[in-house]
Amino acid sequence: MANIIAIVGRPNVGKSTLFNRLTESRKAIVDDFSGVTRDRHYGSAEWTDKQFTVIDTGGYVANSEDVFETAIREQVVIAIEEATVLLFMVDVTTGITDLDDEIAQLLRRSKKPAFVVVNKVDNTQLQNDAAVFYGFGLGEIHPISSMTGSGTGDLLDEVIKHFEDIPEEENTLPKLTIVGRPNVGKSSLINALIGKERNIVTPIAGTTRDSIHIHYNQFGHEFMFIDTAGLRKKTKVKENIEFYSVMRTIKALEEADVVVLMIDAMEGLESQDVNIFHLAEKNKKGIVILVNKWDLVEKNSKTVNVFEEQIRQKLQPFTDIPIIFTSAINKQRIFQAIETALEVYKNRGKKIPTSKLNDVMLPIIEKYPPPALKGKYIKIKYITQINGTSPMFAFFCNLPQYIKEPYKRFIENKLREHFDFSGVPIQIYFRQK
Repeated sequence: MANIIAIVGRPNVGKSTLFNRLTESRKAIVDDFSGVTRDRHYGSAEWTDKQFTVIDTGGYVANSEDVFETAIREQVVIAIEEATVLLFMVDVTTGITDLDDEIAQLLRRSKKPAFVVVNKVDNTQLQNDAAVFYGFGLGEIHPISSMTGSGTGDLLDEVIKHFEDIPEEENTLPKLTIVGRPNVGKSSLINALIGKERNIVTPIAGTTRDSIHIHYNQFGHEFMFIDTAGLRKKTKVKENIEFYSVMRTIKALEEADVVVLMIDAMEGLESQDVNIFHLAEKNKKGIVILVNKWDLVEKNSKTVNVFEEQIRQKLQPFTDIPIIFTSAINKQRIFQAIETALEVYKNRGKKIPTSKLNDVMLPIIEKYPPPALKGKYIKIKYITQINGTSPMFAFFCNLPQYIKEPYKRFIENKLREHFDFSGVPIQIYFRQK
């Protein structure tokens, strides 16, 4: 599913509005954590059973005047390099500007599929004005209104024709990837685990672009590491190091079975970490959180619990996640981190026999049935696990439409309590019996 659509263009052409429409995330554009109000610049989306990630580039630009245009150009360069499809957004009410021309020039040189998306086309007159953008020489133009959504469906129909089919790999080894913001210690951890001689590194030809697959087989553990770090020279990425690392992270995350999210003990969980966490959760990956540089923190007997509590607070409602405190430099608890990740991998593939599920869950449901709605009683009669890459359960009942979110969460907590699913998102469906 590592198809990435990047929305590029100068400021105020409506990139974020389109992003919100595609990811249906109006309620979540702004994540408010520890005083950092930051737009979410990437999210998952789906169109006719094709899933993909959407990235809104503009938000990564540092706000100093002189670097503004340079930063936008830089982002376009990174997006061209990393994304599957580019949406080049322009504004019909302002026509073509110099910055638009420059972006078009970069896109013409690239070999990537690029769509000219003309925004704010709300009437027939503007429809005619849109024709000026054929001047870019980038082929067909796509007039839309990202406010009302008109034209976006037709655009997506065209866009998904350019997606790459990512072949399912036959490799049966667990695939782990370590993600986190720049300078959090990912490379030190990988070096500490593998030892400095990187002779175990086998960039397998034909694997998805630019992630290195490292076969790890030491101390009785065998798995694949997916490492995306620094494969290509970072093309003078000064302003946009964060944008660059997000692009890479999304790719690594899509491929992995278990995502090890590494955070800096000195800085705690930041909004970008939370975004990555939710992206992993949405993609039903196993998750482990590693708090690195723990050796630098002044501790007392309560430090660990307080820190854990703060993390879980920010990750609600999915909080059944192993959190491990490490120091990659001192090699403290790094093997425990790997063992935990492999445990989570096992949990993700866990199958529970139907008889056992019913024996455990039905008495609990009988004792705490779903609340009656409009005088109608909901009876859950039978439970089974559905086959899938991550745990999914079907609860058969008479009135599935009346079961509300809080009860669903109650059921999920009971499943976790009785059948260790630590680190793994669970899906629960109520179906008509």
